[in-house]
Amino acid sequence: MADSVLVEQADSVLVISINRPEARNAVNREVTDAVAAAVDELDERPDLTLGVITGTGGTFCAGMDLKAFLAGEDVTLPGRGIAGIVQRPPRKPLIAAVEGWALAAGCEIALTCDLIVAAEDARFGLPEVKRGLVAGAGGLLRLPRWLPPAIAKQLALTGEPMSAVDAHRFGLVNELAPPGHALAAALELARRITPNGPLAVQVTKQILDNATDWTIEEGFVKQGPLLDRILASEDAREGATAFAEKRSPVWTGR
Repeated sequence: MADSVLVEQADSVLVISINRPEARNAVNREVTDAVAAAVDELDERPDLTLGVITGTGGTFCAGMDLKAFLAGEDVTLPGRGIAGIVQRPPRKPLIAAVEGWALAAGCEIALTCDLIVAAEDARFGLPEVKRGLVAGAGGLLRLPRWLPPAIAKQLALTGEPMSAVDAHRFGLVNELAPPGHALAAALELARRITPNGPLAVQVTKQILDNATDWTIEEGFVKQGPLLDRILASEDAREGATAFAEKRSPVWTGR
């Protein structure tokens, strides 16, 4: 794994840290390749339930590395986009732990995640219009799903940042943490998820991700095969057995 992205395991959580503090963790091709490899590892390993993505040095991510862009470097992956996740997020849940700035593609990476934990002094923004650009890495597509439409439009059209406190008030941020403690708070949130059945967590995320695009009638039809898979799993039987035996379940992810 490249030094520009650090990857470590904390129990059943994979922590992915963008590690270019000298560039405010801006995304170049090396970061994109390394984050893509990390989320592939997250999805492939049965001992991992979810991931946390963050940035080192007090900044989440300042967006695309403009110097790399001007040098002709392609910082995206086909079908996956910048950081290898904005077009194709991992199948397993991903939590953003945001310190400092989450700007442009950095904000779009956070919006790709399922949950966001942010330091109280963090800032989110899509300033592309200030540079004659458009937030094309999913920001304009996802922001109205997270925020009231009028607030999303104001944020995108002005290019002005939003504080983490306001983002929490509007439901963009799940939990606030003291400055410097976003990663610790994200891991604490992760520890409230990881005791659950890993297959059930993954399928729950899959249904939730699609639910807003389905009518209720379509949803019952389309979730049917997913529920059948869970009901036939070893984990479903283990969960019921553990409940009956008044013990903690031992999940296998099968």
